[in-house]
Amino acid sequence: MEYHLQSGSHTVYALQYHFVTVTKSRADILTDERLERVAEVTHEIADDFEAEIKNVDGGTDHVHILFTTKPTTDLTKFINSLKGVTSRRIRKEYPEVKDRLEDAFWQSGYFLATTGQVSIDVLMDYVDDQ
Repeated sequence: MEYHLQSGSHTVYALQYHFVTVTKSRADILTDERLERVAEVTHEIADDFEAEIKNVDGGTDHVHILFTTKPTTDLTKFINSLKGVTSRRIRKEYPEVKDRLEDAFWQSGYFLATTGQVSIDVLMDYVDDQ
């Protein structure tokens, strides 16, 4: 088994996460173009948090994001930024979405799980197949 380890000045780590969020009321509004835009914005946000996005994909009403982080990353702030910034950008850039969803783009909850190193390739295949 080969681990993809990262290191800091005094640490060695392998932190992978699987994040899923759904649109408000599970509205079918994530077209391929909008999902691609969510992915672009997600990469921008990740840079600010020193996280690395491995994969972004999903369906018309949800998005899966696989990412890695440092042990010092504040996951709550990172997730809140992902949801908040993508919501604002999509509703601003696609006015028809704002008209349909009004005050919120994403549901308030989300799914976040740590992933074992062995299963990251399996998870990437799973997300790709969404």
